[in-house]
Amino acid sequence: MSFVSPFDEAAGVSDPDDPRVADIYDDLPLWSAPFGLALLDTVRLRPGLRALDVGCGAGFPLVELAERLGPSGRAVGVDPWRHALARLARKVALRGVANACAVEGAAEALPFADGAFDLAVSNNGFNNVADAARALAECARVLRRGGQLVLTFNLPESMLELYGALGEVLRERGLIEAVDRMRAHIASKRQPVERWRDRLVGAGFRVDRVERRQFTMRYADSVALFGQWFMRLAFVPSWLEVVEPERREDVFAEVRARLDQGAAGGGLVLTIPFACVDCTRT
Repeated sequence: MSFVSPFDEAAGVSDPDDPRVADIYDDLPLWSAPFGLALLDTVRLRPGLRALDVGCGAGFPLVELAERLGPSGRAVGVDPWRHALARLARKVALRGVANACAVEGAAEALPFADGAFDLAVSNNGFNNVADAARALAECARVLRRGGQLVLTFNLPESMLELYGALGEVLRERGLIEAVDRMRAHIASKRQPVERWRDRLVGAGFRVDRVERRQFTMRYADSVALFGQWFMRLAFVPSWLEVVEPERREDVFAEVRARLDQGAAGGGLVLTIPFACVDCTRT
């Protein structure tokens, strides 16, 4: 593929006065960025690489990976979220990223041939699959031997400030079953490195390196935390489901009060520890 001049229409649209640019600009949630930056630091890039992004969503890090590979490489995404893929398609077309595309599908049944890729990545995506062991086995199938898999995932200690306050309030009110539901929710979405290591080895990977990092999310108070769009989309519904409907208002009023008390003078902080795991297909 020949070099595309930045002055060529095929290079995409980059005029800030074009309303379509605003439609696709900066739609990356800050939640995804720290995980994705660690992932991008870990992948081994070379010309001609065939890459797969499992759980690509609206396109991060898929599009960034495609652009970093350049036109000799190819980045393909897969995700079951149809609306996100439609947005990704518009983004790719407008930005002129000819070496990126995505298809609708599930991680547990990847629609690709054996050994089709040199690299597979998943940016906090495996936390949300129905069958993690099967999804990893599918990644092993579509990777060539010696291919690289890089995945990121947040750890059980994520948002310990929130879950600590919630657990205290539930125990004080004798809501032991709700405590058990909270623990089950955490275990279903955020599992320790050792559990992922066992799954990876069982699927046919060698774990070469595990890097642990963390970042924080800061808010003025609990009103801001519970009102943030991404929190309402991804977290608040599952927090509410822990508590019986008739007790939710009382429980979460006290949780918010305790969070605000701890945040007095410095803002409310949630800590997000996560792991970035670098693997080789054996």
